[in-house]
Amino acid sequence: MAESKAPDSTRRSEKSRRAIYAAALSLVGEVGYAKTTIEGIAARAGVGKQTIYRWWPSKAAVLLEAFLDLGEQAAEAAGGADSDYEIPDTGDLAADLKVVLRATVDELNDPTFEAPTRALAAEGIVDAKIGAQYAEKLLEPQAALYVRRLRAAQEAGTVRDDIDPRTAMELLTGPILHRWLLRTLPLTHDYADSLVDYTLNGLAPRH
Repeated sequence: MAESKAPDSTRRSEKSRRAIYAAALSLVGEVGYAKTTIEGIAARAGVGKQTIYRWWPSKAAVLLEAFLDLGEQAAEAAGGADSDYEIPDTGDLAADLKVVLRATVDELNDPTFEAPTRALAAEGIVDAKIGAQYAEKLLEPQAALYVRRLRAAQEAGTVRDDIDPRTAMELLTGPILHRWLLRTLPLTHDYADSLVDYTLNGLAPRH
C-alpha cells in the first residue's frame, strides 16, 4: 500500500501568497485603492481574510509587498534580479541616463504598474509607516542606482567633483514623478531626454 504524503504547507502557503498578490494588484487596477478591501482581496484570491491578516496588518501592506514582487518578477523576466541591476555605464552619461529615464516613463505609463504605484504614493502620504516602507524598499534602492552611476561619472571626470549625486538624482527623477502625479502634461521619452539635457548642461547660456 502506497504511503500517503502529508500536504506540503510551504507550497500551499506560497500558492496562497501568489493568489493574494494577484488579487490585490488586479482589484486596485479595476476599482481603485479606496474601494479595494481585505475582504475583496480574500474573496478573489480564494482564501479566508484571516489568512491575509495573519501575514499582513493592512491592505496597504499587502499592496506594497505585491508591488515589490511585481517588480522582481519583471526584472527576472528581463533577465536579472533587481539587486543585480545597475544603470549602464557606457562612458556616455547622458545616453545612459536617457535609457533608464525612458524605462521609468514606460513603467509609469504601464497600467500594470500605474495603479498600484499611485495607490502606494498616496497612502504613503497619510500613513507614515507605509510611506517609510515604500521609501526604504522601493525608492531608496532606485535612488542608489543613480547615485552610484553619477559617482562613477565624477571619478571619470565627466561630472564636477563638488556636485552632490543625490541632489542631481532628484533633479532627474523629481520632475518625472511630479508630471506623472499631476497628470497635467504627457509623460514621454522626449520629456525624459530633455530632463537629462537640462540637468547635465544647465540653463545658463553657453559661451
